[in-house]
Amino acid sequence: MLIVAAEKLVEYVDRPLGTSRWLVIDQERINAFADTTLDHQFIHVDVQKARQSAFGTTIAHGYLSMSLISHFLSECGIMPEGTAMAINYGSDKVRFIQPVAVDSKVRAHSTLLQVVEKGPGQILLKTGLRIEIAGQERPALVAEVLSMFILQ
Repeated sequence: MLIVAAEKLVEYVDRPLGTSRWLVIDQERINAFADTTLDHQFIHVDVQKARQSAFGTTIAHGYLSMSLISHFLSECGIMPEGTAMAINYGSDKVRFIQPVAVDSKVRAHSTLLQVVEKGPGQILLKTGLRIEIAGQERPALVAEVLSMFILQ
């Protein structure tokens, strides 16, 4: 996480912020996500049946990949100095480009897209993320996410 003075944030717009560490998406993580979201579609949790599918294996839920955005931003995002609290504010764009097969490694690349002062001590950042899959040309997903930072 890059921490900079609030007035300097604009200098980082359209600049790559960094890359997160690799994270393995194993069957245990996929199953836990299925249990949490009540989405037990066979393509995610039934190893035998998924082998017969076009993917040849189980795949992560698209929303599992999306749910990792907060984690990845903690590694390769940007935050103003003096932040008391950060709040997920939404997404302007999310596209699931390619499924993540079980036991794949994923990581994120981020770029600051926009800085908006919403009020005294409130800064809204739009960050672009690309979650890549090790060994694949196409990313798992691309997103533009919004984060509200409340300053002390």
